[in-house]
Amino acid sequence: MSVYEHCPVFINDCFRLELVSLSHTDDLLKVYSDINAVPFFNSDNCGGDNFHYTTYERVTEAIEYWLWEYSRNGFVRFSIIDVHTAVVVGTVEMFKRVAGDYFTDTVLLRLDLRSDYEKSGIIKSILSLILSNCFELFSCNSVTTKAVSQAVERSTALTDIGFVKSQEKLIGHDGTAYSDYYIYFR
Repeated sequence: MSVYEHCPVFINDCFRLELVSLSHTDDLLKVYSDINAVPFFNSDNCGGDNFHYTTYERVTEAIEYWLWEYSRNGFVRFSIIDVHTAVVVGTVEMFKRVAGDYFTDTVLLRLDLRSDYEKSGIIKSILSLILSNCFELFSCNSVTTKAVSQAVERSTALTDIGFVKSQEKLIGHDGTAYSDYYIYFR
C-alpha cells in the first residue's frame, strides 16, 4: 500500500512520527520560529523559502500546503512527537526523487528540529524510525539528506548510522547546484 493511500505512524521509545496536522500548529510555531534551528533546515529547491515562520497564520499556511502536497502524492511530511512530553519537536519530509543527477531514485529526507533537539543521539533515534521503513514505502535503494557544515551533531549522527558525505551536487529545478548531502544505501 502506498504511503499516499495510508500514512503510517512510526513509534519507538522516544518519538512518534505521524502525518502533520493543523492540531500541531502551536508546537510547530515553536520549531519554525526558533532562530537557532533555521540554519539547519534544508530549503534547497524550495523557491527561496527558508522556513523561518514567526506567526501562527504562517505555520498554518505551511501545514495546509504540506497536506495539499501529500494529497497530490508530492511528499509526505511527518510531525515528530516526543513521546515523553507529547510535544511536536519537528518535522520530517520524505519523497522519492527522480532527477537527472546523482541523487535520483532516492528518498530525499528533510529533517527540521527545534534547536534543543539537534543532538546526535536524538537524531539517530528519529532516523532509526525512518530508515527501517522508508525503503519499502518509496521503493528505492538509498536515502539522501542534507547537513550543513555547522550541523556537527547531525553530521555525527548521520555518519554513525552509515550515511556517507557525498561530493556530488544535487541539481535543483532551476539548475542550481546544492552541496552538503549525505547518502545512505540499503
